[in-house]
Amino acid sequence: MKPIEYIAVIGAGLMGHGIAQEFAIAGFSVCLYDVKEETLQQATQRIQGNLKLLSAQGLIPEAVIEPAISHVRTSTNLEEAVHNADYVVEAVTEDLPLKLRLFAELDRLCPEHTILASNTSTFMPSLLADATQRPDRVLVAHYFNPPYLLPLVEVVSCPQTSPETKETTLNLLRQIGKHPVEIHKECPGFVANRLQTALVREAFAIVQEGIASPQELDAVVRNGFGRRLAIAGPFEIGEAAGWDLWRAVAEQILPTLSNNREIPEALEKLVETGAVGIKSGQGFYTWGSEETLSFRQRMAHGLLEMSGWGKKSE
Repeated sequence: MKPIEYIAVIGAGLMGHGIAQEFAIAGFSVCLYDVKEETLQQATQRIQGNLKLLSAQGLIPEAVIEPAISHVRTSTNLEEAVHNADYVVEAVTEDLPLKLRLFAELDRLCPEHTILASNTSTFMPSLLADATQRPDRVLVAHYFNPPYLLPLVEVVSCPQTSPETKETTLNLLRQIGKHPVEIHKECPGFVANRLQTALVREAFAIVQEGIASPQELDAVVRNGFGRRLAIAGPFEIGEAAGWDLWRAVAEQILPTLSNNREIPEALEKLVETGAVGIKSGQGFYTWGSEETLSFRQRMAHGLLEMSGWGKKSE
């Protein structure tokens, strides 16, 4: 495999700018592509703001900021962005036809040796590989938002992905300070989103049955087992308590849990009425500018406090 020197990130939105930032901090040359110049300008401003925040929290030295910014260039020309890329990360919207068209185009424009990785959170890599003539160099590298504060990247191969492509990706991610986890078998949603979706399904069922309100349920998670999950995983927690205890709990609770395979009725209603949360100003909560700012600051500060695992200054 050719050494990775030049990286292209396709899509400069919520995830793309943060992914580009991570590679730039590590010293890689990065081209950040988007179809809109305005989006690229906003992405550059966000990267600058993120770097200053990380520096203020002691996670990176101040001296890293200017070099990192200089490592990122932007382009609205896809061919220009990827013509000499060794590694491409696709981070466009979660739209399968769009991703398939993009992967076919990337396959045509990129050098033969280029690895094509997708940041998709749901689609299996085999679907994307089929759109190319290089299925051995296609896989998923699923980051979590915000990518510069959350260390996990799920690395998902398809049957056609070569061992060299997988190992190159794992090593590259470790090199920039991430915590890649290899997912051994492709499936929709991989691991993290399957777990999150199972939790959300049960959360909607609890609310629909009148057991608790959305606000009360959030308080239970936030002030209870959610704190443990930031420190230990379900199997570690289970072994600490003892599987005999968990079996007794499961015997009582499992028969009562939701096994609904349809979209929850309350979720459908939220979407139909446009009450989709922060971006519409209304969901189960009311999101004015003050409430939105307060929530985002709480999330950022909480994640920053836990970010000792990924200090780039060490």
